Amino acid sequence: MPMTKMKIKHLTVLFFLFLLIFNSCGPGVLVDRNKKIENAVWKSADIIKFSVSIPDTLQLYNIYINIRNSTDYKYSNIFLFLKTFYPNRMYSIDTIECLLADDSGKWLGKERGKMVDNRILFRRGIRFKLSGNYSFEFEQAMRDTDLNGIEDFGIRIEKSEAEK
Repeated sequence: MPMTKMKIKHLTVLFFLFLLIFNSCGPGVLVDRNKKIENAVWKSADIIKFSVSIPDTLQLYNIYINIRNSTDYKYSNIFLFLKTFYPNRMYSIDTIECLLADDSGKWLGKERGKMVDNRILFRRGIRFKLSGNYSFEFEQAMRDTDLNGIEDFGIRIEKSEAEK
């Protein structure tokens, strides 16, 4: 019985989900999550949240910000507000600038057609002082309330090179 296009499409999707689940995190990666931005328009009111369980307070970690933008994105950077909630319900707020292109306009990330993948080091060699659940809430802080060209946004936390 020949496979229909729909069956082939479903099998292809399942195959790629399988690869994503089993290959996305190496032994030193605590979390590597990305969220798709609806219609590639990040509205200033849209907060992107990630919850992460931190088991080890002695381990050093690196935190990265993952951004996939289109080559049509009209800025060379993006400003972000980050609100981090700690297990003891305290929180901190950071303002972050992520450079996406150099002064000449050349994209800094890996270009793949009309998409650019960026992994930007935010913090290197940090220790989380408390074990438990941390929540990271990101908000775009650009002047445009509707920021066009941001396709996906994510966070990666991995063991620091010194500790792997």
